[in-house]
Amino acid sequence: MRKIAFVGALAVTVLAALPAAAQTTLKMNISLAQNSHYGMAIDAFAREVEKRTNGRYKIQNFYAGALGAERESIEGLQLGTLDLTMTSTGPVPNFVPDVAILDIPFLFRDYGQARAVLDGPIGQQMLTKFDAKGITALAWGENGFRHMTNSKHPVNSPEDLKGLKMRTMENPVHIQAYKAFGIIPTPMAFTEVFTALQQGTVDGQENPVSVITAAKFEQVQKYMTLTGHVYSPALILMSKAQYDKLSAADKQAFTEAAQEAVKVNRARIDEDEKRAVADLRAKGMIIVENVDKAKFQAALAPTFADFGKKFGQDNIDKIKNYK
Repeated sequence: MRKIAFVGALAVTVLAALPAAAQTTLKMNISLAQNSHYGMAIDAFAREVEKRTNGRYKIQNFYAGALGAERESIEGLQLGTLDLTMTSTGPVPNFVPDVAILDIPFLFRDYGQARAVLDGPIGQQMLTKFDAKGITALAWGENGFRHMTNSKHPVNSPEDLKGLKMRTMENPVHIQAYKAFGIIPTPMAFTEVFTALQQGTVDGQENPVSVITAAKFEQVQKYMTLTGHVYSPALILMSKAQYDKLSAADKQAFTEAAQEAVKVNRARIDEDEKRAVADLRAKGMIIVENVDKAKFQAALAPTFADFGKKFGQDNIDKIKNYK
């Protein structure tokens, strides 16, 4: 009898040491492949969440738009049909208009300044605007500075952009600026872009080198110009309904996991920036590296005046001059 009691006690001890059986699985979707700056980030996020909640929460990741494009993913968070996503700011102003200010061309000097703005009071205050839309914004991530590619000819100056049919994000600030360059903007979801370029529906597109390489656009685009015309942030977003179910400790765990994911995301961007241009050139792209950005900015002078009225010149200057 004593032996049975000992075995019973041992079984109880072993069971107590195992993670609680009540595990909650949450779904997370991105528009890029797993081996991308988004994929690496959300894989890190999943590991951190599981570790920080002792296995009570598991994140099931979906890649390459498996559960829908970016806009559909954000709508899914609001509807409760999706739990988490990492997205560009492309479709975000349709949900949280204040974020559109970040998409103004030539707003940021460099990566250091952009990251400081997002991690500082301006960016953190902006994250609080999502709650009213049924979304919790956990952290700012990154795509990087955007550059232009096309299949027609090299772009050395703003005049070379005239008449090019280019895919743009579903973003009113971008569309207004690109029209000022003489581009014919064609908004479409990222998941449709490769096919549109392949079939000649559009001549070109614009994205950071990290996205261009992840999407293999060098297979369907011949020319790239390092315009660095827009800094493109990303966001790690969660359904507010799901977030509100978390305990205070678990909310902190998810936020900290998102911050760790951003570190991985930005490190990958830094790595891509160092090697991607050489890689793309080796794969046959013709790349214009030395760009007179002042010419591109001058072409947007009337558009900048409009943005000053729309967003408040003080707000724009606060970002531009942030140190």
